[in-house]
Amino acid sequence: MSAREDILSNIRRSLGVTGREAPRKAAVEERLRAAPRGVVPARGRLSGGALVDLFRAEAERVAASVAEVSQAQDIVGEVARYLREHNLPASLRMGADERLNGLDWSGVAMEVSQGPSAGDDLNGLSHAFGAIAETGTLAMVSGADNPTTLNFLPDNHIVVLREADLAGDAETLWDRLRARYGKGLAPRTVNLITGPSRSGDIEQQIVLGAHGPRRLHIIILRG
Repeated sequence: MSAREDILSNIRRSLGVTGREAPRKAAVEERLRAAPRGVVPARGRLSGGALVDLFRAEAERVAASVAEVSQAQDIVGEVARYLREHNLPASLRMGADERLNGLDWSGVAMEVSQGPSAGDDLNGLSHAFGAIAETGTLAMVSGADNPTTLNFLPDNHIVVLREADLAGDAETLWDRLRARYGKGLAPRTVNLITGPSRSGDIEQQIVLGAHGPRRLHIIILRG
């Protein structure tokens, strides 16, 4: 018997139960299913343009840049503009996400490749699962569509976010993730990203790009 089982057996013995009682199991399952929410700040209880404005303000406050487009195809032009205006190479690495690969990239002079990053990509493009407006945080799920390596290895990370996927608070985002994947089918990794990578470990001086991208650009697809 492991130390864990030994401890649990002692607890059950003191309570006079075996742990297999149907009423007790049902009570636990119901509590997990209908667990009450904690306090949720009112600042995230917005909708429409006000919710987008809050997300943008919070994202920019932590050194991310934000642009808005009204059509999916406009994402291509915005990516090209961002790379050009920052004097970055016209090359881009993305995963298999059809929302990005389904765009027409032939109209821009850019080298677009697909798959996880091996660490030698300067620019990465991902599609967010969602975002949290009250903190300006992106939620990225792992998988072939949007490899986790793109969140950390390229110097410059560009992320597309649909307005419809923007939540006011973290609790709402996690509800959507559970509803999307179902019990026991959640992605292996969920990364919550707030601004570009930074560190103040050395002489308390903030340095961008210490543990990941030094730039984070968010493209919000409105509507």
